[in-house]
Amino acid sequence: MERPLWVRWLRVWAVGGAIIGGGVLLFKYTTPTDEEIINSLSPELRLQYEKERNLRQAEQQELMNIVKETSLSDKPIWKTGPINSPWEKGEKSAVANRDQFQRLKAKEVQKEELQRIREELAQIRQQTSTATDRIVEEKKKSWWR
Repeated sequence: MERPLWVRWLRVWAVGGAIIGGGVLLFKYTTPTDEEIINSLSPELRLQYEKERNLRQAEQQELMNIVKETSLSDKPIWKTGPINSPWEKGEKSAVANRDQFQRLKAKEVQKEELQRIREELAQIRQQTSTATDRIVEEKKKSWWR
């Protein structure tokens, strides 16, 4: 005897829901979090990730500013904002804008690195001058004291 139509559809919906639910549960419990991925990186890659985090955040912020500017305009999206279409001739391309942005960020990163190095050198100079002063004071003492 053949099953009623509603039973077959109920079975289809139950199997489909089980497949989708199983997929969602597998995805939820098998994908690592961002922190787990970062912690699993080698120390060199983790250091590079930390150094470039500010650059990625600045790029994301710049992109959000462009999106806000574009959303306020009535023009088509490809004619709005500082990023021009790569197919339009005679105008500054998006590649040039991106290169300029990356150069500016690289200069900022370089300045931060130089500042950090200067601070380390100042600290080393302070330590060595303190050690030198201590040695000079010891040498000034006479042998009979």
